[in-house]
Amino acid sequence: MSGSRLVQGASRGIGLGLVDALLAREDGASVIATCRAPAAADALRERAKRHPDRLRVMALDVQEEASIARCAETLAAEGVELDLLINASGLLHDAMMKPEKRLADLDPETLRRAFEVNAIGPLLVAKHLYPLLRHERRAVLASLSARVGSIGDNRLGGWYAYRASKAAQNMGTKTLALELKRVARRIICVGLHPGTVETDLSAPFRSQVPEERLFSVDRAAAQLLDVIDRLEPDQTGMLLAWDGSPIPW
Repeated sequence: MSGSRLVQGASRGIGLGLVDALLAREDGASVIATCRAPAAADALRERAKRHPDRLRVMALDVQEEASIARCAETLAAEGVELDLLINASGLLHDAMMKPEKRLADLDPETLRRAFEVNAIGPLLVAKHLYPLLRHERRAVLASLSARVGSIGDNRLGGWYAYRASKAAQNMGTKTLALELKRVARRIICVGLHPGTVETDLSAPFRSQVPEERLFSVDRAAAQLLDVIDRLEPDQTGMLLAWDGSPIPW
């Protein structure tokens, strides 16, 4: 028996790429793709039409705990078990916010939104969906993080909200991994850095990235799943790069 794979934040970018990569596998596993507004997620809806027996699209808003709880309750009531849960949503910039270059640029609303999506959201997803990962098989709970969230690797400064919220996410991942190691030893809990990927999130900031380090969404998704496939129990609680190498906290 195998369980389902769930990608949270699947309507675009790396999340959508992960859905595509999982559907391309020949294992026949069902895929659950969640996003804030399924009715507006045209790309996901199109894929659901092409894969009606394997892909299910569900509403889940990481900024609303009630939405997360409803999704979890629905799946639990149906007896769904998860072998993989990936938190893929992330917020660096949008029409109302952009990364800070200096202390004077700090805005409380920007900080709040960054922490809600990047740090609080993944923990609330784990809080409500973790029971679906607790079974007799190996399971993985992975959250997409970022190298810029590493305190030890911070050499440039700036980007206060994104750096701090990703560092908080990393602490949440580490703390969660320690708890799960005591109560659910078959769950591997990690943070993953996908590298610089050709998505809307990176678009304004990738001009200086060497071509060989700028990944397409398809390549990034494949690399991340390869790392997930190779995870060993003793790697739980780690922050790993797209190539499987560890990143300092």
